[in-house]
Amino acid sequence: QARLAESGGGLVQAGGSLRLSCAASGRSFGGYDMGWFRQAPGKEREFVAYRKWSGLTTYADSVKGRFTVSRDNAENTMYLQMNSLKPEDAAVYLCAADSKRRGRPLDPRAYDYWGQGTQVTVSS
Repeated sequence: QARLAESGGGLVQAGGSLRLSCAASGRSFGGYDMGWFRQAPGKEREFVAYRKWSGLTTYADSVKGRFTVSRDNAENTMYLQMNSLKPEDAAVYLCAADSKRRGRPLDPRAYDYWGQGTQVTVSS
């Protein structure tokens, strides 16, 4: 069964960095488009970053220049490098995969597979 599993979250001071991982298992996700979302308590799920199977990337304006999404297809893993973290970045971060390459990176409904999430806390 295909699964996604996030790791790498934790507590960091404002200005610090974290690197999140999204490990895929059960099948190769190399041909899928993949994204990162986040959800804070009481808020809707929010798009963070996207990496198309071809390598094209898209970022939310709020993280552009601070976050970088990458993939290692050999390891079937996607990463999110987060630098210059701010308290408003605190949330549960989830990775997702779109097996049909729908081309709607900001729409959570375009993704078929989701991980359980990893908590990121940023202290001020």
